[in-house]
Amino acid sequence: MIRILVVDDHAIVRSGLMMLLNGRQEMEVVGEAADGDEAIAQAGALRPDVVLMDLSMPHGKDGLTAAAELKKSFPDIAVLILTMHDDEGYLFRAIQSGASGYILKSAPHEELLSAIRHVAEGQAYLYPTATKRLMSDYLDKLKNGDHAGTYESLSDREKEILAKVAQGYSNKEIAEQLVISVKTVESHKSNLMEKLELRTRPDLVKFAMKKGLLTFD
Repeated sequence: MIRILVVDDHAIVRSGLMMLLNGRQEMEVVGEAADGDEAIAQAGALRPDVVLMDLSMPHGKDGLTAAAELKKSFPDIAVLILTMHDDEGYLFRAIQSGASGYILKSAPHEELLSAIRHVAEGQAYLYPTATKRLMSDYLDKLKNGDHAGTYESLSDREKEILAKVAQGYSNKEIAEQLVISVKTVESHKSNLMEKLELRTRPDLVKFAMKKGLLTFD
């Protein structure tokens, strides 16, 4: 029996998932949570085999932060990210947080059930498009080597902004945290991307991961 904790801020989504999963002979939903804080508490109390974790939850800890904390406290519990975000940046951050799998909410039911079985058995699971992206990125690195730009070429402020951009903060949020203007953030962001020869936010996330800059406090 695979014991599952369902985490999503929408009650109707949790209800639907519970009906689907409890309808399987080999699966049992042992609890539910509406945010990351509740998920961590429930995981500690219930010790499920798999936590089915949403990413975007407006209250409490988000899914990525909760996943990272869960893996630190309960390394034997598998975390499967279930999200609407088909985004490379989120995918790489989920992997770095320690999640065992990443699947989209638009996936067929059988694919979700298969993903749960995989992570419960200690295997990794990524939806097909994600696997292709990771393989493409790996092949690009083999072909082209590491980025020509170097981390050491950045100023301290640019390094700080790189980390915050990669962690998902908006320009406005970064400006508020660092007590600078949005225009200054944009200027630093433009400069660091030029130095590193990067073009997109997912590129920044991957670079930041390589440098160990992503943290989930």
